[in-house]
Amino acid sequence: MPADLPLEQPTRRVTARTDPRGEHAWDRTFRLWDGYFAVVWLATLVFVLGTAQPAWPVRLGAGCLMVLLVPWYLGYGRSVLVTEGLDERRAVTYVAGAVAVYLMPGVLVGETRLMAFALVPQCFMALRYRRAMVAVTVVNLAPVVGWALLWEISGRDLFFNSVFAVVTLVFSAAFGGWTIRIMEQSQERADLIAELDASREEIAQLSADRGALAERERLSREIHDTLAQGFTSMLMLVQAVETELTTDVPQARRHLRLMADTARQNLAEARALVAGGAPADLDGASLPDALHRLASRHGADVRITGAARPLAPGLEVVVLRGCQEALSNVRKHAAPDTAVHVRLAYAAADLTLVVRDAGPGFVPGAGGDGFGLRGLRARAAEVGGTAVVDSAPGTGTTVTVRLPVPERTLP
Repeated sequence: MPADLPLEQPTRRVTARTDPRGEHAWDRTFRLWDGYFAVVWLATLVFVLGTAQPAWPVRLGAGCLMVLLVPWYLGYGRSVLVTEGLDERRAVTYVAGAVAVYLMPGVLVGETRLMAFALVPQCFMALRYRRAMVAVTVVNLAPVVGWALLWEISGRDLFFNSVFAVVTLVFSAAFGGWTIRIMEQSQERADLIAELDASREEIAQLSADRGALAERERLSREIHDTLAQGFTSMLMLVQAVETELTTDVPQARRHLRLMADTARQNLAEARALVAGGAPADLDGASLPDALHRLASRHGADVRITGAARPLAPGLEVVVLRGCQEALSNVRKHAAPDTAVHVRLAYAAADLTLVVRDAGPGFVPGAGGDGFGLRGLRARAAEVGGTAVVDSAPGTGTTVTVRLPVPERTLP
């Protein structure tokens, strides 16, 4: 549609190209304009041929000129109007041609002016507002002026025809301006819908990306805390066995059994990871039992305080993985005979895991925490808890995981 009334600005058009739903609604609706044009044209032709004045040869000639509007509309104008005058040169050409063809019979037979009801809307559809008003003025006033000059008419007929022409011109201007504003509001709503659809798609994509990233992080933590640590233990046991085969065969056999146990444990963890179930140590067992089994593989001491009770699976997984990470770090960085103590304290409002070793210790954060410690903190944060590492060179390391216990899990 045309631009804002006082300015010659290009208009934004609600067409099949900008319809946010892509339904080509304007193309379907335009068939109504085809029918409207046909009805007005046919009614005008009937009035022209059926009137008593002027003589029938003049009326027949006017009717023949009226016929020219049909191929001009179908062959040239319809494509212009469907695109709402997107090609400005073609729009001006069509309106100028249609007005020129209309004026000839309009001057000859006054009833031809009924055709203005079809041409005026087309002017506003194809042209900007100011050019449309020029065309509408010509359509309403020029036939009356030409008709008055060509024929001898009474002053009374001239007066009433002039008043009618002025009234239709004013109505055309008012109706055209109102229509333009309605279409501009429709365009704004269409743009808003398009923006909302685009935003919704963007949010959905961001949500999917965030979900994929969270899942990758979860899998990375699970693999690090289970499979990667198991394979690291097996490599360390292989190295130990290589040195013990010639010096301490019984110890080598013990380490081989540990390798087999570690391999079976890794296989169980891999199956649980694929199935999305609970960790292998927690499958069908309580958290204290799982910690005892885990600690026995590392030669750690375990003590449980407080009233042990089933908790939310997420909390128990965080505690188990935290213990696995702490014990794995002891195996990697401390001597094999380093003493390790695991404490699990059940309280009314929280659950606390403490893993303390007498290893060499380190300066936390000095070289950047590894993936395991970062993953441990992330796990604890996901359930509203905290994970703290306290260590110093020569003083050992203490890992404390404290998790809040929701009321629904209380006895």
